[in-house]
Amino acid sequence: MQQVSGMRFALVGAILIAISFGLARFAFGLFVPQIRDDLEMSANTIGIIAALPLISFVVISLVAPLVTKYFGARNTTVLSASFAVVGLALMSQARGPILLGIGVVACGICTGLMMPALTAAMQALVDRSIHGRVSSVMNAGTSIGVVLSVPAVLFLVGAWRYAYFSFTLAAIVGVLLAWYLIPSVSRFRPSNAVPPPKITAIQCWRLFSLFLFAFAMGFIASAYWTFGPDLAINLGALSSQQSGWLWLALGIAGLGGAVISDLADRNNPAITHALMLMMMTTSLTLLAASPSQIYLAVFSALIFGLAYMSLTGLYLMTGIRLLPGRLSIGPVLAFVACALGQAVGSPIIGLLVGKFGYAESFSMFAVLGIIISLLSPFYPGRTEVETEASEEDTGLQAAYDYQLQDDEGEPLQTGCE
Repeated sequence: MQQVSGMRFALVGAILIAISFGLARFAFGLFVPQIRDDLEMSANTIGIIAALPLISFVVISLVAPLVTKYFGARNTTVLSASFAVVGLALMSQARGPILLGIGVVACGICTGLMMPALTAAMQALVDRSIHGRVSSVMNAGTSIGVVLSVPAVLFLVGAWRYAYFSFTLAAIVGVLLAWYLIPSVSRFRPSNAVPPPKITAIQCWRLFSLFLFAFAMGFIASAYWTFGPDLAINLGALSSQQSGWLWLALGIAGLGGAVISDLADRNNPAITHALMLMMMTTSLTLLAASPSQIYLAVFSALIFGLAYMSLTGLYLMTGIRLLPGRLSIGPVLAFVACALGQAVGSPIIGLLVGKFGYAESFSMFAVLGIIISLLSPFYPGRTEVETEASEEDTGLQAAYDYQLQDDEGEPLQTGCE
């Protein structure tokens, strides 16, 4: 079993997140125009299919910590990547909505298992004081996956099946990376260890607030993720190749989310939340207003990518901050809330597009984004006590430590190299 430094682990995790979240999950929206034309699906059907991986993600996320604890970090990560292989392969061979739906469900299971498995490994290999930062870097891997999906659109025009076959090969590489670079660790609690403190009523209320904000953001973002390129092609008469530039811009800008979410958590999360949500709202409005202007459309993707990745990173770090030492609850709650929001939003935006059209539907979601951004002062940022305390005092260091063991039950030394 190989020990890795904090930064090296973050990069490995980012690659696996790129495959699972970027290629297996969010690349779907880029190919919606081609899939709709080839399989002759309505916007409503596409919206329902787009919600399926989010639903499977939520369901699996509820049991993923237990799966990780039982099978270990390595085996769970390999299992997650294997679901990506199966799902992407099925999607590449889909001839109708049923097989396509089964494929996206498998991809949703992949994403539901990946982050808890990586979190378990992170607890073994990375110093607790930088858990938030490492998680933020791994989260930015979604942008890398989105960027990697763009060449398939630019060079495989109309050949979305070949694109998904190439994603399948990338997922196979992910299986190998997970097997060789992720340690198989589990936790056992010593008899003399101090138990984690009970979750207080204030923590419950702040976690509930975080859940609502993350759900609302996922709901609003579902419009762009599901129908962004479709809008640009059908309403703006852009080509499939030109729509690929939107995802490229989205992915590149999203890399900045790793930095912004870290800075926001250390400074003023509420103000950053309001700013990024208004940026997301602007991206929806800009794309709906000028879909035929390629430069404005790409600019809207830049804004959306930066806003979305910054917000998901901020939610992730807030979850860690609100429940220090309980990485199987706080971060997972934020991801589940975002996925639930997108699962609800995808069929609704599909229904609205079919009834009112793209511009009107995107405008409705933009108005909702403005309303939620005005509520950002209630975002559960850090309290004054937490601001003054160090990360060790807030529990990111081991006030209630767990020992770690490998497959043979031998203790595993923690920390960075």
